[in-house]
Amino acid sequence: METLLIANRGEIAVRIARTARAEGYRTAAIYSDADRDALHVRACDTAIAIGGNTAADSYLRIDKILAAASRAGATAIHPGYGFLAENADFARACADKNLRFVGPSADTIELMGNKRRAKDFVEAAGVPCIPGYRGGQDDDTLVARAREIGLPLMIKAAAGGGGRGMRLVKDDSELAAQLRSARSEARSAFGSDELILEKALLGARHIEIQVFADSRGNTIHLGERDCSIQRRHQKILEESPSPAVDPPLRERMGAAAVAAARACRYLGAGTVEFLLDRNGDFYFLEMNTRLQVEHPVTEMVTGFDLVAWQLAVARGELLPVTQDRVPQRGHAIEARLYAEDPLNGFLPQSGRILYWREPAATGIRLDHGIREHTKISPYYDPMLGKLIACGDSRGQALRRLRAALTQLQLIGPKNNIPFLLAVLDDAGFAAGESDTGFLDTFHYGEQADNPEPEIFAIAAVLNHHRRLSPRDRHSGRANWCSGDNSLPLAYRLQAESGQRTCALRCSGTDRYRVLVDEREAFEVRVHSMEETTASLSVDEVRQQCTWLHRDNRLHLLRAGRQWQLADITCSPASATQGPGSGRITAPMDGCIVEMMAELQHPVRRGDTLAVMEAMKMEHPLKADRDGTVTAVSAAPGEQVRGGQLLIEIAEK
Repeated sequence: METLLIANRGEIAVRIARTARAEGYRTAAIYSDADRDALHVRACDTAIAIGGNTAADSYLRIDKILAAASRAGATAIHPGYGFLAENADFARACADKNLRFVGPSADTIELMGNKRRAKDFVEAAGVPCIPGYRGGQDDDTLVARAREIGLPLMIKAAAGGGGRGMRLVKDDSELAAQLRSARSEARSAFGSDELILEKALLGARHIEIQVFADSRGNTIHLGERDCSIQRRHQKILEESPSPAVDPPLRERMGAAAVAAARACRYLGAGTVEFLLDRNGDFYFLEMNTRLQVEHPVTEMVTGFDLVAWQLAVARGELLPVTQDRVPQRGHAIEARLYAEDPLNGFLPQSGRILYWREPAATGIRLDHGIREHTKISPYYDPMLGKLIACGDSRGQALRRLRAALTQLQLIGPKNNIPFLLAVLDDAGFAAGESDTGFLDTFHYGEQADNPEPEIFAIAAVLNHHRRLSPRDRHSGRANWCSGDNSLPLAYRLQAESGQRTCALRCSGTDRYRVLVDEREAFEVRVHSMEETTASLSVDEVRQQCTWLHRDNRLHLLRAGRQWQLADITCSPASATQGPGSGRITAPMDGCIVEMMAELQHPVRRGDTLAVMEAMKMEHPLKADRDGTVTAVSAAPGEQVRGGQLLIEIAEK
């Protein structure tokens, strides 16, 4: 039996293993120290430890991966996406070891992996490109050329992808700083700080074409995906077909994508990405020489298994269909699930998954690499998985996706599920009118993270009810008593947004009247209460919720949104560290990239004092008040822990 080593982790490793085993391969996983208990380790027939925690010490180590392939007896390697998937040196190293690399040739990866060379190449093949600059790299030249092109302007890492090393500049005063920031992030992410400049096309759509080619030169496309909804230049929602692409435009864009693939003698699965402006003109962005995160969207509307195709053409087989036999059935849309805080600049979150249940619904596919008790580490991208819905129409697919997001039960680090639900409810998005600037005008306010009084009332009842003995629950007596009258009649509950007092009064068996902050009253009845689920009525409206109690905190999940409320009834009042404290701490585990704060120097609220890298992104740390820097306790290159004090600012 042939063994396939999967040189990746998480959901894509699990997804590749599923198809590979169905195709008759023995599968081998690799895992870092941080991924010792990860789902992809269990999803494969065997798994090889490669040590380390960070990507640089594990999944980016070619020598470790080749050694693992040798130990597993592998004859082929699938790189997935990210990490070494578009690394020409890795593809060459596989060939040198007589390992079949499931992807294009090293020369093709090298050509298309550099945005500057790729644009020069496809432009020569007749594919339109965005006006810009792809020349000398000294700062003065880049600044001068940027001003010639005019603002708004996009700065991009020539060797990059995934939104890293990319900056949108709208104000000339930001230009120099954004160039430095893009260089730094590009160097860290890709080992190259080469940049290109492009005119920013505001109001455009991001459209990508899935291409496939075999070793005999047969090249086809499988239609488009609309990836316009993005944050930090990374995709959040992807769909096929695009609401903005009609059959004639699809034919023109598909022909341009196939021309680019043929020109570079492509092999396997690839994606040619375009910007589509409001006039219907499209421009080449880049070519991704790998399987895309959003490939399930295409699989849902075509019925094809793209990983099975990848394995087949890597073996030298022909494509199973010709261009005229590619179907387009209905509509599919994918939502990426991230451990992040949308209300805090989409800051990545780490922590443990406390509860996880998948939705059971028609037309739904969930690709993920997590299970209960999985720890989301700070070392890798915070994507948890992808939820894909399909339907006969776009409207049906959207309804199914929304229902599935609501049914998905996830308790753990903050996540973007409530944010995704808010986007799906937006009238402009529902009408198919959104472009790459959608989030610039989309308002997801602070109220989204502020529990309503009803949530406090439900939490107070659950917190109280779980502490009652079975005798108390069924006695018919004043069931707020525990037998020794030790339970309080009033609870103080603390949420992130503040605390409230909830006074409970029993009005019958399993019935409560709850007064929140002596202002709003709710009638709550508990119909049933299991270990993690409860059925209750609030003011005669029956509902289901999921709950957990961990470390004096009640985790409440309802309609896709989770709340954490601490019982501070018996805790003394204490001052909490809030905005304006002057204590700048690390928001998560990471590495200090740049430290601008200097002792005894004055700063103003909002000034960037340091930049740290975590979860593959750079995060600026800003002053939270005016004052003078009195302490700096970290230096560039230093690894820091979440919550660690880095800078102190004294008021003037």
